Amino acid sequence: MSGKATELRAALDTQADTILEIFTKSGYGYVEPDILQPADIFLDRSGEDIRTRTYVFTDPDGQELCLRPDLTVPTCRYHLEHGGGAKDVARYCYRGPAFRFQPGGHDDLRPREFDQIGIEHFGSADAEATEAEVIALAVDAVRQAGLETFQVKIGDLGLFNRMLDTIAMPERWRRRLRHDFWRPQAFHETLARLSGDPSALLDRELEFMGGAISERPGETAATLDQLLSLRAIPLVGGRSVSEIAERISEKAADRNAPPLPQDSAKLIQDYISVAGRPRDALHRIMNLIVAAKLDLSTSLAAFARRITLMQDRGIAVDSCRFLAEFGRNLEYYTGFVFQIECDTPSGPMPIAGGGRYDTLMSDIGAQRPIPAVGCAIHTERLLAAANGDF
Repeated sequence: MSGKATELRAALDTQADTILEIFTKSGYGYVEPDILQPADIFLDRSGEDIRTRTYVFTDPDGQELCLRPDLTVPTCRYHLEHGGGAKDVARYCYRGPAFRFQPGGHDDLRPREFDQIGIEHFGSADAEATEAEVIALAVDAVRQAGLETFQVKIGDLGLFNRMLDTIAMPERWRRRLRHDFWRPQAFHETLARLSGDPSALLDRELEFMGGAISERPGETAATLDQLLSLRAIPLVGGRSVSEIAERISEKAADRNAPPLPQDSAKLIQDYISVAGRPRDALHRIMNLIVAAKLDLSTSLAAFARRITLMQDRGIAVDSCRFLAEFGRNLEYYTGFVFQIECDTPSGPMPIAGGGRYDTLMSDIGAQRPIPAVGCAIHTERLLAAANGDF
């Protein structure tokens, strides 16, 4: 190891000691989840951004494994294996390497292997209090590590999802909009087509399958499997033929469906465009919801309470920025999300982030739902930002 690498490792170790002391003193027990993980969990639940950047391989027994691209899922698996009953509240902290392919090449701030420190909080029934605790600890950690200037960005996937639930539309359209939420261009294109000509969503599938699309997934799967075999086209992205066929068949039902009403499409568009200080954003969203005569009182009250609890924990809420379209790039998030960023010559650089992911534990094997909130810190970026090395 070169002298520069030795100095960097020593600086990262010192930084890690500072951060982990904050977490352990707050009741988070230190764990070391496995580096090798089952690939299907990440391919199915993390979203396209992580799915295409995960290092996947097959071991000699034929099991598909991956190098963990983050430590949240491994910590969830650790809790299920070692943490006791699903009703128990548990707090974990961790430090270790994560691995992601970097499109366009890797560098010091976008390495293929990077150090990650984080916390995960499982089982709490007080959602807003737990969220305020986690974001406050993340902010405290980066400050104690020497970062003086940064921005905090927040969002609320739960509020967005509950708004969709109150708008009259086929359930398949809700699933489609939720699926596209993390891809803004695709989201706006889907919304425009649903409110214009829903059948236009079938263009690519009709061209590929020659119009042989059925509303019955089994029939579509048989046709799709035959076409893929004839054209020697491999499946990519972790999706099976049956899963792809089910999504295509849902789209086939759009052939004769009336479009989404323009006022509903405008409400969704107006909501997605909300951005600004959290209290101002809350006021604007409340006006939209009242004008649309929808009942989101519980979700809006949770938003307001979370802001108050964050402020009580020392966060300068008026300096935070809420963006309704913000969901981070991990698709297992289900509610409140946040990101700590620093300005660089090439734009904002994420230093830390996290949020709520209440369905992930059930997806990977929990027998009952387990509320969960967590965050992770990219330590190399934090060190560079604290030292002014951008």
